[in-house]
Amino acid sequence: MRILLAEDDVMIGEVVLDTLRAEGYAVDWVKDGAMAETALATADYDLLLLDLGLPRKQGLEVLRGLRARKQRLPVLIATARDAVAERIAGLDAGADDYLVKPYDLDELLARVRALLRRAAGRAEPVYEWGQVRITPATREVTLAGQPVPLSAREWAVLEPLLARPGRVLSRAQLEEKLYAWRDDVNSNAVEVYIHGVRKKLGAGLIQNQRGLGYLVPVQEPGDVC
Repeated sequence: MRILLAEDDVMIGEVVLDTLRAEGYAVDWVKDGAMAETALATADYDLLLLDLGLPRKQGLEVLRGLRARKQRLPVLIATARDAVAERIAGLDAGADDYLVKPYDLDELLARVRALLRRAAGRAEPVYEWGQVRITPATREVTLAGQPVPLSAREWAVLEPLLARPGRVLSRAQLEEKLYAWRDDVNSNAVEVYIHGVRKKLGAGLIQNQRGLGYLVPVQEPGDVC
């Protein structure tokens, strides 16, 4: 999953960046509202983590512009502005959640996971497909009840596909979820990580759609992995 972090406080930004990356997210960090708008216009993100007190363009303006363009990207406001009126303004402008600084990093991660689940149309905290079961909160993967270790990037390929069975993601879309701006992109990385997932969890889990990309097929009742 790829996250845009819009935060002008360098100390907070570095801590949040390291925390999110340690959880396997690809993260781009911008330090002002104008840069945030440019990033949103040029890349696909799964979530925007937005401070309100940004230079050049306030976070609330960025949020209103995003919603005016009919973009449904989940937005989590994380700000020191704790007045009730400001929280109401942020939520009414289109934010999906509002977190006041200083916040606990574990709570931040839990709210990020919750927003990503909702964006995928899921309420449950566990994804299952046949005998495969993954838990995003702990990044645990099991096959027929037995733990299966995945690398961080194998997980990054599997999670968005398993979150929405039947949805095709192109190679470029999966690359967007694997790599942030400063990462080196291997030309066949997606294929390598998908091969690793298939080897560990079964060849039928991720299927090719010729010329389109990859998907986890929708299972019918009674299907087994």
